Amino acid sequence: MVNMKIAFVGKGGSGKTTLSSLFIRHLAAAGAPVVAIDADINQHLGPALGLDEAEATALPAMGERLPLIKDHLRGTNPRIHSAAEMIKTTPPGEGSRLVRVREPNPVYDACARPVELDGGAVRLMVTGPFTDADLGVACYHSKTGAVELFLNHLVDGPDEYVVVDMTAGSDSFASGMFTRFDMTFLVAEPTRKGVSVYRQYKEYARDFGVALKVVGNKIQEQDDIDFLRAEVGDDLLVTVGRSDWVRAMEKGRPPRFDLLEEANARALHTLRTTADATYERRDRERYTRQMVHFHLKNAEAWGNERTGADLAAQVDPSFVLGEDVGADVTAPV
Repeated sequence: MVNMKIAFVGKGGSGKTTLSSLFIRHLAAAGAPVVAIDADINQHLGPALGLDEAEATALPAMGERLPLIKDHLRGTNPRIHSAAEMIKTTPPGEGSRLVRVREPNPVYDACARPVELDGGAVRLMVTGPFTDADLGVACYHSKTGAVELFLNHLVDGPDEYVVVDMTAGSDSFASGMFTRFDMTFLVAEPTRKGVSVYRQYKEYARDFGVALKVVGNKIQEQDDIDFLRAEVGDDLLVTVGRSDWVRAMEKGRPPRFDLLEEANARALHTLRTTADATYERRDRERYTRQMVHFHLKNAEAWGNERTGADLAAQVDPSFVLGEDVGADVTAPV
């Protein structure tokens, strides 16, 4: 009985969106409830899950619905005087509304759309693209703030998954969102550039106890595997080679998912079992402590000045985000 938050990261072009979409299909085929989130500003997850261009363009952007998200999550939390005083790192406390994977709520109504896949449907949410209107006036990291706020208020449920396709490269460290996951899969090609992001991620993540495993992608021969093993050691979990199924999917004509190559299907199964195994090692107090750590950093750096409030006062020192907090928060409307 597990709820897992899983991130896919890697440099641009590594295949992280393709791998995350395959993993989402794998979970859906097994009947698991899934919320899929495209937090990469390039917004390719929808098409990778089979949406055509018009459908993908029509997906509601979380970044454009941030006031609604804030208003819902704020609930009756007395430490947050208005939704306008919430920033991307605002942590939940007594009175906050928390979100769950399976429930109906206004955030899903506004921001999520069902995507039919073999074996079931998943909820897809997207940050929204960086548009011409943002040029020169906005930082694209502000787009992903809605995702971070959502994850900060997400609580456990049985056998549920949240899979996030993250921003490419080391830009994933532009906020504390990289600490919001039970497992992070870093997709790496067997090249020097392919493993450079791994080294950055490993260094940054070490101090925060981030569970990290490498998925070797675009593998053509044993020498590719040997190269990755030499570069990343035991962090190399599985490798994925050429796939006729993926080629067909990229042309918009995916076969039935049960026709995916056996070796690649086994790799996806390994990803799931590895992610599931981290559940028993969860430290909810550390998870909450890290949430507060990044909130205080953001408050001091820019949040207090922008909102005109002391955002440190939003921290509820007695609150720990875990499976037993449901009775202490405002129920969804």
